[in-house]
Amino acid sequence: MKKSGILHPGLSRLLAETGHTDLMTIADRGFPVPLGVERIDLGLVAGIPTVMDVLAAIDGEFIIDTVIIAEEMTGASPERYRELKERFPHVHLRVVPHLEFKQIAPESRAVIKTGDATPYANMIIVSG
Repeated sequence: MKKSGILHPGLSRLLAETGHTDLMTIADRGFPVPLGVERIDLGLVAGIPTVMDVLAAIDGEFIIDTVIIAEEMTGASPERYRELKERFPHVHLRVVPHLEFKQIAPESRAVIKTGDATPYANMIIVSG
């Protein structure tokens, strides 16, 4: 039995199968999963886990090149944006308009759904 790291079998498998420059989206509970994209649902109850919880778990055992966020996060959820920059200073941030974010998301290998309800909390991880 695995005793550390990411225990969720679907997420663990996704990380093991993901190659350089592949995309994964970590999404809030309301994010529409594009047709044809794998869905890994981690949401337990409202707010648990958050997108930041999942990003921290992935960062602990995965090489992240870039995190793409919607520029609307900076205005709608400035505390989340600040937390992202403070907790992950080693990760390159790419800020794009929300419309562009929604156009990139279908390229993801999977959408990892959370219980988060923070406005514009969604992030796309670019594998390093």
